[in-house]
Amino acid sequence: MRAALLLMTLVLALAAAGCGSDDDGDVGGETTTETTTTSSEAGGECESADAPAAREPETREAPTEPLDSSTSYSLVVETNCGSFTIALDLDAAPNTSASLVALAEDGFFDDLTFHRVVPDFVIQGGDPNGDGTGGPGYQTVDAPPSGARYVTGVVAMAKSELDPPGTSGSQFFVVTGADIGLPADYAIVGEVSEGIDTVERIDALGQGDGPPSQPVVIETVTVDEG
Repeated sequence: MRAALLLMTLVLALAAAGCGSDDDGDVGGETTTETTTTSSEAGGECESADAPAAREPETREAPTEPLDSSTSYSLVVETNCGSFTIALDLDAAPNTSASLVALAEDGFFDDLTFHRVVPDFVIQGGDPNGDGTGGPGYQTVDAPPSGARYVTGVVAMAKSELDPPGTSGSQFFVVTGADIGLPADYAIVGEVSEGIDTVERIDALGQGDGPPSQPVVIETVTVDEG
């Protein structure tokens, strides 16, 4: 049932612009972080923050150079609820990994939000429009294997039902359910290697299938090379 919900929501939210339409944006919005905090069921606290405004449209170009296959890459995601680290899987998603690294190094994800939080299912962010309709202005493709499973901690890319399997823009989701039963349509870019407690804290703010109960702002995403 939840798999159907994800597919339906992605179609409604992403079909108009996709993850890489000409309506994507990259003009910085501002985020104001306040001093008050809110407790969550997962323990710890989230700082109160104002959701940033949608960005002005800007079309980017996909990176053309592959990442160094002898180097490991991680994305460190800092939010007002804490931080978590995504270990990228260059073998499973070389094109999407290169795109995410390029976007992170250019500050694309800074001051975006997790606009969709579905408890025990997914937390989804990376949209410059803040409503599930935006992306970087291009798409990459890394089709997942037929036996791909979307289990707790897996990080994959959102797409429209109309897009081919493995199509990606900038919107990513972290799986928070044990096994959410999605079909092998969504490019798997890696998994959470550190900070799963932060992911759980964000997940605890979900209130159905939509925005969390308070804004969850991505303050920065930095690239860690090992």
